[in-house]
Amino acid sequence: MTTLSAFFLYLLILILIAFLSYKKGQTTDDFMLGSRGMNFYLTAFAAHASDMSSWIFLAYPAAIFLSGINGASIGVGLFIFMFLNWHFIAPKLRTETEKYNSFTLSSYFESRFSDTSGWLRVFSSIACLIFFTVYISAGLVSLGILLNTIFGISYPLAVLLGVFVIIPYLFIGGYVTLAWTDCFQGIFLLSTIIFVPLSAFFLFDLSFQTLFNASKPPILPEIDTRPFYYSILELFAWGLPYFGLPHVLTKFMGISDVKDMSKAKWVGISWQALALIGATFIGLIGKVLYEGAFINPEYIFISMTTTMFPTFLSTFILCAILGATITCMDSQILVVATSFTEDIYKKLIRKKASSAELLSVTRGSIFVIALISSLIALTFQTSIMSFVSYSWFGLGASFAPLVLFSLYSKKTTQSGAIAGLITGCLSAAFWPIIPFPIALPSMIPAFILSVLAIFIISHFTQKRTLS
Repeated sequence: MTTLSAFFLYLLILILIAFLSYKKGQTTDDFMLGSRGMNFYLTAFAAHASDMSSWIFLAYPAAIFLSGINGASIGVGLFIFMFLNWHFIAPKLRTETEKYNSFTLSSYFESRFSDTSGWLRVFSSIACLIFFTVYISAGLVSLGILLNTIFGISYPLAVLLGVFVIIPYLFIGGYVTLAWTDCFQGIFLLSTIIFVPLSAFFLFDLSFQTLFNASKPPILPEIDTRPFYYSILELFAWGLPYFGLPHVLTKFMGISDVKDMSKAKWVGISWQALALIGATFIGLIGKVLYEGAFINPEYIFISMTTTMFPTFLSTFILCAILGATITCMDSQILVVATSFTEDIYKKLIRKKASSAELLSVTRGSIFVIALISSLIALTFQTSIMSFVSYSWFGLGASFAPLVLFSLYSKKTTQSGAIAGLITGCLSAAFWPIIPFPIALPSMIPAFILSVLAIFIISHFTQKRTLS
């Protein structure tokens, strides 16, 4: 009864936020980008809370647990490149998408590269559908683990229940609702991810020397067989995708005044730094407490929380995982549903569809996408990090090079844009299953190949046009 009370209290807070923001989400413009009316702190929390999903509680501490300080290369890459994203991409993308009256990345690409064929939209939607569906599956796995831990229900039932937990917020208010829930959950997430390791540090009478010793990379080859250079490559592999993650970039597009982007940057990047530091300490403390014990490294945060705190408080704290998962998944589902509505339904099926019809199609797609993702989560039993890395690298390789060229190159052609998108998408999708003798994150070769495809094809199609 105590567990249920804490769980439903958290859900009640989220439902209240969704209800209060309902009146603002009635048109397609409101539903997709909040009519570009978000202030700087809502934009900051929306961009980061929708990015830092449950993996920061579960998968990232597990990477620290297994690899020591080498695993922190992921966090360093995320921090550096998100700062660059705020500084070099966010303001220009906000200005350009308003200039072209674009609500999605694919519609922006189409207008920016004067693509009259429609193929750029179609391939963008396909890439979003493939990789976001896998990403959403990672969130459902997290929800399955969480609900199974808290209530003891079976994993398959927990995954299905997760679907019915996340959908209502999108049906109620869309972009504006997500912005306000992101704000609340961003504050709550940061509070818990700092409070738990601090409590453990003092409760178990740990020292900084102990944590420093735990940060050393493992000696046993069976624990971490990756060479050192892989950690350097991981820094770039996890950071570069930020330039092309649709669920993050759309948050930049919704800010009311581009002049406020700098303030949003400092709020957001400060939040991210503190969250990553907290997650790193969770992994290090977990290594001290549980090394040698029979425990799944992705369960460290859950185990620490349930061990240290009484039932009501531990359940309420664990709702931070629920909040992070809901926030990230809702943003991802909204991006995919919006892309389908704008880039396929409106463009290819019903060009004269009314605003009300488009809103209904978007909401219908939300339900279908969530169900497909739940089937993937139930069918493929793998780690959360495997799901996240596959989708993260895939989205980054598909869109990051194209975003950079669209904002900083005037020589990129329609053919070059299409070639780069397809090359990045296919390279990231199939690289993990190709046996190479050298360990390499798929993002690195996929990003390079995409850049080369854009540059080379644009060069030759330009010459052909001029001649």
